[in-house]
Amino acid sequence: MALKIGVAQMVADAEKEIETLSIDQALAAKNDPDVLFVDLRDVRELRREGRVPGAKHCPRGMLEFWVDPDSKYFDPDFGAGKKLVFFCAMGWRSALATQTVQRMGLEPVAHIDGGFTAWKDAGGAIEMPEPRA
Repeated sequence: MALKIGVAQMVADAEKEIETLSIDQALAAKNDPDVLFVDLRDVRELRREGRVPGAKHCPRGMLEFWVDPDSKYFDPDFGAGKKLVFFCAMGWRSALATQTVQRMGLEPVAHIDGGFTAWKDAGGAIEMPEPRA
């Protein structure tokens, strides 16, 4: 089966429309009180790899529902007027997610080039979860 468009092209197209932060820009923005980092990774990834301290976890499958003020799942953190910086493991899911919420009208939004992997490789702070009993 041939696809009309592959995921790599979707990500490349999204990155033409959205703001992409370099890892240096992301590290510099981390302590800005007007910025909220949003981790889109699966909870299993968080347990395995750790998380960025202070980042909000939003499972990718719930993002549109948490962003929409008319949804019964709306999360007020997404309407607080802060710049939202999305990230995932490598930056692909976050590029598509950023494009989606931007198209929904949410702003300002951006994503981190290279995602959590770039954060970790650059020495960004990471907290590990408590071991499961």
